[in-house]
Amino acid sequence: MKKELRLQTLAMLDQIGAEEFNRYAALIHEHVLQLSEWKQAKTIALTMSRGKEIPTMPLIEKAWEEGKTVCIPTCFPKTKEMVFYEYTPETKMTSSYFGLLEPDPLESKAVHKEAIDLIIVPGVCFDQHGYRIGYGGGYYDRYLADYHGTTLALCLSVQQVDDLTAEPHDIPVSIMVSEKGAFYQK
Repeated sequence: MKKELRLQTLAMLDQIGAEEFNRYAALIHEHVLQLSEWKQAKTIALTMSRGKEIPTMPLIEKAWEEGKTVCIPTCFPKTKEMVFYEYTPETKMTSSYFGLLEPDPLESKAVHKEAIDLIIVPGVCFDQHGYRIGYGGGYYDRYLADYHGTTLALCLSVQQVDDLTAEPHDIPVSIMVSEKGAFYQK
């Protein structure tokens, strides 16, 4: 079920033309920057986007401009752990897990979970309760299990489904932002 939904959603994303995608992404960025949760956050965690993910670089640059601390995760497949490291224009990045760009753990400063105000959580599709289907690693569900800050997802309308059968370990995001605006999960 999850696998099929993941593939269906990725196929739908592939059908969106570049111009339309960029227009929607710009709207999503505008909505995020208006949120009080964004404005109040001093430390923001997100991933380096790729493919048909809503680009995160404009948000990273805006966060730097606003004097926020940005952190990016590095995944450790052996222990199934994920650690966020401070990300600046000087951060040495390595291409690793799934070909994602990640901070080099040996040369980066780890950021403790308690210090992160807002985590932008990646995912392939989301339901109206904030549950998500990610990329299958389970890193975020494990990381968010004892995280007490705000979680936010960036998604296009085509990535929203009615209902995902949530499993006990699934952690919903608290805010979803699409090209149509921000939606809070109660």
